[in-house]
Amino acid sequence: MIAKCPCGNGAYASCCGPLHVVERPAETAEELMRSRYSAFVLGHEDYLTITWHPRTRPSTLELPDRTWTGLEIVDTVDGGQDDIEGIVEFIARYRGGEQRERSIFSRRAGRWVYVHAV
Repeated sequence: MIAKCPCGNGAYASCCGPLHVVERPAETAEELMRSRYSAFVLGHEDYLTITWHPRTRPSTLELPDRTWTGLEIVDTVDGGQDDIEGIVEFIARYRGGEQRERSIFSRRAGRWVYVHAV
């Protein structure tokens, strides 16, 4: 069992864990982004698929072969509990590099989904 959440925001059992087993949906765009990062770290392809907007989701998903080392949230714009869209800018670090992205999220049927990077 994982003790610390890969997203760096607390214990896995009370952070991204409940989202990964679809016990509850993400309340904010940032929470969804954090849970998606953790899903990349842990290899939860199904979770990544169901939290990706169907209009922009690839037909197959191949996870990069990386050892992820940390997540830093750089900026958030909207994406709160009462919003329908949000932007989260982050840096996902991995052994040998980093991925910087500014991502768009939207609510679809009341649940946050990843749309695309800008």
